[in-house]
Amino acid sequence: MTTSASDTAGQVMDKKSFAAIAALAKEEAGLVLPEGKMTMVQSRLRKRLLATGQANYDSYYRFVSSADGASERRLMISALTTNVSHFFRESHHFDMLRTKVVPLLLQKARNGQRVRIWSAGCSSGQEPYSISMCLHEAAPELTSRDVLILGTDIDPAILEKAEAATYNDQQVSGIPNEMRSKYLEPDGRGQHRVNAEIKRIVRFRELNLLRDWPMKGQFDAIFCRNVVIYFDAATQASLWPRFRQHITKEGWIFLGHSERISDSALHLFEPNGMTAYRAAGSGSSAIKKD
Repeated sequence: MTTSASDTAGQVMDKKSFAAIAALAKEEAGLVLPEGKMTMVQSRLRKRLLATGQANYDSYYRFVSSADGASERRLMISALTTNVSHFFRESHHFDMLRTKVVPLLLQKARNGQRVRIWSAGCSSGQEPYSISMCLHEAAPELTSRDVLILGTDIDPAILEKAEAATYNDQQVSGIPNEMRSKYLEPDGRGQHRVNAEIKRIVRFRELNLLRDWPMKGQFDAIFCRNVVIYFDAATQASLWPRFRQHITKEGWIFLGHSERISDSALHLFEPNGMTAYRAAGSGSSAIKKD
């Protein structure tokens, strides 16, 4: 008997299927999904069952873990990823960017060197666009030089939204009014598009932090905020040395409000403010901590 769409939509995930899917999500993307998230996972994957024609979550797991399901694994991770972002979220980091980091970057740019900033786990683009606005406000000269902000995310669907750079009234509420009038173009229907000046120095790429990082150069600052909180301790520990390799000797890394670099990796980074770190040996200890 053929299973109808309505039957499929009504399937309930059992613990065995959940455990298998959770293990695959951890292997593919480092996502930690405790059993208490089973209802959420069931809800988020229901559309994927319909799209693939699978009768239940067990058959979906068998498909998505097979060679034929390679492309579906990418879509499964996209469905399971939590995408929450705001303009100028955790504003103290942008204060630090403006007052502590930008002066160093401007000096570097004036010496003919390139400036690179990475927003790792950029979601729908508010973070990299906030960084661009901050640079334009703090040092307009810097944005006319060799500067680039890279935004990466594992979710290709959310990156399409980031590229579109269009946000509603509520989403842009975190942008100060003066900057909103300078850097956004309202369409008269409650939507606001980030203007070309801000977009010009921002690029987006799909990237899984657990896989290879194709970027060859180093970054002056990395924003990886509210990302590693979804990973277990071992996965987090594996990322800190990789981040250190990808920042300059004077570089900064900013984490989310509930994230910390583990003690075992503090030989690589030195705390320098609230959930902010600099490369060890950068001279940051001489800078007064917040």
